[in-house]
Amino acid sequence: MKLKVEKQANFFYKQSMFKTKYQILIFKDDKKGSPKTTYVPCWLLILPLILIPLLIGISLYFFYQNNDLKQFKKLYAITQAKLNQRDRELLLLTQQLQTIKADLLQVKELDQKIRIMMNLDNSSNGLTSIGGIEPALCPDSGVIAHPKTLVKQMQAFLNKLLHETKLTQVQEKKLLSLLKDKQQILASTPSIWPTQGWLASKFGWRISPITGQKEFHKGLDIAGPIGTPIIAPADGTVSFVGHYGRYGLCIDIDHGNGIVTRYGHLKRVVVKKGEHVKRGQIIAYMGNSGSSTGPHLHYEVRLNGIPTNPMRYILN
Repeated sequence: MKLKVEKQANFFYKQSMFKTKYQILIFKDDKKGSPKTTYVPCWLLILPLILIPLLIGISLYFFYQNNDLKQFKKLYAITQAKLNQRDRELLLLTQQLQTIKADLLQVKELDQKIRIMMNLDNSSNGLTSIGGIEPALCPDSGVIAHPKTLVKQMQAFLNKLLHETKLTQVQEKKLLSLLKDKQQILASTPSIWPTQGWLASKFGWRISPITGQKEFHKGLDIAGPIGTPIIAPADGTVSFVGHYGRYGLCIDIDHGNGIVTRYGHLKRVVVKKGEHVKRGQIIAYMGNSGSSTGPHLHYEVRLNGIPTNPMRYILN
């Protein structure tokens, strides 16, 4: 039985394409000589019929894959451009909200200054500090916060801003009403800069440029060229003109309500003691008299004889 199976297998092998051969005759054009004969196995003729469709299929597969990849890259580029545009718009909106926040804080500061100047109750202004938006843009990396987080921050900020704005409107109406009743007091409050220049020294503790020792600076030092005009920051009456110790040539103006302003290190004075001056009127010219290391104006604001920070009064 085993021998019979082996014979049948050998028979099929012999009859298969692996053993089948095709005879090919090759004739010459000149019809001279005998034709050449060659034998080609059957599988060698069938193989191209298998390989060609296979190669065509593989080529089509990679063609469509490459086409899909190009479409994906194009779609990705469009989506990325939209995301970048969204990030720029969110960043711009964030910056605009921060600007609004800064403007509102300036209004609050102005409100507080006016209340101090008018001796009004500063605790009743109803304004609270504004928290604002958490930094949406990292200044070092330039990474925008997640849109959902940023939108929530903006919504919270806008709600708080709306609340603050309403409070500000109500309080400013009350403040304007009070100011109309106290115009004379406001006109006599030193609320503008007395001269042009740059702030060389602030109010408070400092190292003296004369002695090199720590001292309390009672006013502001505003540096500028010799001869720079000095104006009255408010209406008042000149109460002193003359040389006064380290101040050199000096002027005092009494504005009423316990407020007196002092101007030191002057070059020349153009007002007299007892003269009434108006806000913006030239009263003197900047100099370098007294104990001074360079031309500047020493400007003081005294409330009931006690030096106070002039920046609390300056509005411009």
